[in-house]
Amino acid sequence: MQKFYEVLGVIDSYLGGHEWFILLLLGTGLFFTIYLKFPQIRYFKHALRVVRGKYDNPNDEGDTSHFQALSTALSGTVGTGNIAGVALAVHVGGPAAVFWMLVTAFLGMTTKFVEVTLSHKYREKASDGTMAGGPMYYMKNRLNMKWLAVIFAIATIFSSFGTGNLPQVNNIAESIHASFGINNALTGAVLAVLLGLVIIGGIRRIAKVTERLVPFMAVVYIIGAFSVLIYNYNNLLPAIASIFTDVFTGSAATGGFLGATVGWAINRGVNRGLFSNEAGQGSAPIAHASARTKEPVSEGMVAILEPFIDTIVICTITALVLLSSGVWKDKLHNEFHDAEFVILEGVYSEENPDDLEKLNKYLVGDTTLQTFTGEIEISLATVVSDVTIIHSRSIAEEVQIYKKGKRLIKGHVPIKNGKPSSLRNEYKFVGKSLIHSSPLTTEAFKRSHLGNWGQYIVAIGLLLFAFSTAISWSYYGDRAVTFLVGTKYLNLYRLIYIIGFFLASFTDTKIVWAISYVTIALMTIPNLIGILILHKEMRSTVRDYWSRYKNNRLK
Repeated sequence: MQKFYEVLGVIDSYLGGHEWFILLLLGTGLFFTIYLKFPQIRYFKHALRVVRGKYDNPNDEGDTSHFQALSTALSGTVGTGNIAGVALAVHVGGPAAVFWMLVTAFLGMTTKFVEVTLSHKYREKASDGTMAGGPMYYMKNRLNMKWLAVIFAIATIFSSFGTGNLPQVNNIAESIHASFGINNALTGAVLAVLLGLVIIGGIRRIAKVTERLVPFMAVVYIIGAFSVLIYNYNNLLPAIASIFTDVFTGSAATGGFLGATVGWAINRGVNRGLFSNEAGQGSAPIAHASARTKEPVSEGMVAILEPFIDTIVICTITALVLLSSGVWKDKLHNEFHDAEFVILEGVYSEENPDDLEKLNKYLVGDTTLQTFTGEIEISLATVVSDVTIIHSRSIAEEVQIYKKGKRLIKGHVPIKNGKPSSLRNEYKFVGKSLIHSSPLTTEAFKRSHLGNWGQYIVAIGLLLFAFSTAISWSYYGDRAVTFLVGTKYLNLYRLIYIIGFFLASFTDTKIVWAISYVTIALMTIPNLIGILILHKEMRSTVRDYWSRYKNNRLK
């Protein structure tokens, strides 16, 4: 499993984790923002009117209303990225990562507007009578690049697992286990059955579920989050300041946090921002293609609201909860995941500036520090060898080792290249270190008036957020399968999707996130290239829309 994780890391380093991908993503959003004269600001008020149904025509073709399409798309984006993804971004990139998430969202509002408009314009009616749309249709019908459309559709199927399936249920199961002690596999089994009951009904049933679920889950989570912010109000202004003060310098070491470079803040902030709102990924246009309207631009207007609600509102609230509570830089007792810890030769201290600099370089890929190979000695249940155990990007403390379920009081543990070299799972390491993802957000919610009840808010919020995301992404994969082979294999895809959902509930979190990084990039790259090619058509389409609007001919 560790080898597989390393392979995924190498692939991601050339795709979504590379500077050129960030430049392509932000550059596309910036280009269209300037080219279309800041539509995310100029059209925001009009977008609210459209989503309220002011210009609806019941005679237009489509399967859902504007609001249902927005709810379905939002249910696909408002998920673990808002709870676990933000926590992971802060954990890796520090407070400055939040700034880059917000930049990604602001520019992403325009990107969403463009990709949804173009995709809706070239949608088709499938053989089962439902509307089918998405970037693969403008690639095929407008660009005459079916090969690119096929690549995008295949990437969408993989991403339906890497984005909407695996990380969602994994975080649900981890959170439910932490809060209620329920076995991960049991949680996965129950939710897999519920998922099947929803997605087999297709887009109409999905839309009915999401239009009720999305507003409810957002209200529950936001109320809980504001309770934390009120409790930690003295730290709120410093928390807001920390997002902006280290944008161009990187975040300094503080508490158990070893610091982060500017590059890591940008990289993880943009990556997590994209994972959260999916602007440019090409997923939301698939949901919006179902909307009843003959005006592609009007549905593009609705899409402007997505990154605003998802990232600028909900993700920012989560970030402020994490930063104001201070939990993001505190070491807490936890069990070490194999993919997240390594044993280094020598003893390093957080109090020594030279040691901090060396560890910082090591965490961003510098290999000058040596991993330990040999045997570490245990005496009185404590590691006494001259080594440093790094877990979750922090120096682990109070480490204890369990062998076959029993705490090791005295003895030796064989280590090779920084990892236990014995039989798999023979040794378990526990101790105090930084934590990330949903457990970090859970701890932040507990540091409020809610106390231990805070963990239930996160558990329920994560359950609703992530489950709704899995529902929507099943539809995205559904439409990709329809594009590639028609509707006859939809039930097979849905069955595999449900089985994968169950299996991911007890898979290593780090592996799951690594898969999501790769699949996001595989969808995003061809979609961004496609909309850039059609930039002139986009501007003329918007111009024609406003011409009809001024002449009162939108209905």
